[in-house]
Amino acid sequence: MRISSLLVLIPFFAAAAMAEGLPDLGDTAQQAFSPQMERRVGEAIMRDIRQHDPAYDDDPEITEYLNVLGSRLVSNSQNSRQDFEFFLVKDATLNAFALPGGYIGVHSGTIVGAQSESELAAVLAHEIAHVTQHHIARMVSNEGQLSAAMLASMALAILARNSQLGSAAAAIGQAGAITAQIGFTREFEREADRVGFPILEKSGFDVRAMPSFFLRMQKVGRLYENNAPAYLRTHPVTTERIADAQNRIQGLPYKQTPDSLDFQLVRAKLRAGQGNSRDALAQLEGDLRDKKYSNEIAARYGLAVALLRAKQPLRAAAELEPVLKSTEHPLPAGLAARIKQANGDTKGAVALLKQALLRYPNNRALNYESIEALQRLGRDREAAALLEEQLKNFPRDARLYALQAKGYAALGKQLLQHKAQAEAYVLQGSLPAAIEQLQLAQKSRDGDFYQLSSVEARLRELRAQLAREMKEKK
Repeated sequence: MRISSLLVLIPFFAAAAMAEGLPDLGDTAQQAFSPQMERRVGEAIMRDIRQHDPAYDDDPEITEYLNVLGSRLVSNSQNSRQDFEFFLVKDATLNAFALPGGYIGVHSGTIVGAQSESELAAVLAHEIAHVTQHHIARMVSNEGQLSAAMLASMALAILARNSQLGSAAAAIGQAGAITAQIGFTREFEREADRVGFPILEKSGFDVRAMPSFFLRMQKVGRLYENNAPAYLRTHPVTTERIADAQNRIQGLPYKQTPDSLDFQLVRAKLRAGQGNSRDALAQLEGDLRDKKYSNEIAARYGLAVALLRAKQPLRAAAELEPVLKSTEHPLPAGLAARIKQANGDTKGAVALLKQALLRYPNNRALNYESIEALQRLGRDREAAALLEEQLKNFPRDARLYALQAKGYAALGKQLLQHKAQAEAYVLQGSLPAAIEQLQLAQKSRDGDFYQLSSVEARLRELRAQLAREMKEKK
């Protein structure tokens, strides 16, 4: 189910929708939309996105890049202590959006369409500013009430990624709130530009990227008229915004900011995944042949990705070889391992990953691939040891717990399998499923006294947490 479906269903099932995720904040409560409430609403929306929206893409390499770039920008913001999470949305349109509580979605089309890393950083800085300025909370405060349906419609309308979705939001009986939101949008967009500009500058990016990006988007919008890009529909670029951005760069010394190899490689990977495999391959082959690229390493890497996608692993290996010789980077290393596996050489893939992890021990994507390859080879104890090490560094990683559950299942450790799967469900926001797993762990007959005691204690904790959440929703 897409988020658009959730919006359409709200007028008929508002109460049920609240019971599923968004907290009930009272029918007409005159209260502030606190940062804690923002985070809870954001978590609820993210839970729906992860579980139901097929456009959500948890590609670990691209997700890690977005969060590294985002963290760099957040560290130079007014509220650097707030937690942020950046995630990828598989959508060719150029757009990005901020949800309550610091969740920021980035369309794959934004990364591909950015003509420089500074342009992408400018988009993220703008979205970070929406969060640090608490624009959603201020919208709610201006409305003067916090009914659950009102909050759902406003929060999900922020997520709207096309005009049809916005229309659906207005149709749910909250037309006044949505109309007010559109009025606020222009004011908040200008404020996000103003606050985002110093974030961009302090982070070492080219601040000229902001007005150049606006100008390019305005030209594109004129070309398409009624079928304007998604960014212009959700972030209207006005002449005033462009003039403000141009005024801010007046008098600033010119500073050339080269794109990072990370940006170039991630962009190439996304280009290789666009459309059907045949067209993507032809496009990238043509670009490399005609030297239509800004970075040859990234161009060859992208072509290797496209060749593997087209089920041509031998050609992919040949194309990637000069990349591996000319640079050390986790993305080509991970691709080399995937090519080995596609050629049926899982042992070779494990060896490559082991070498790469010596250089990048905490790279999540490499660790995921290494753990999965070890499990495929039946080397479950080695995989378990690597999992334990990674969970010490990333104790809130649901994917690691899911892999741990798979490993314990292969080792025949049922109690530990269900316990690990329970933690994965907790981190994914599904308490009932987590409780069910712990109940299964209780019934398993392979746990010792201490393990059973741990399961029972965690079960009591989660039941109490679920009871509190259910009480808040009444």
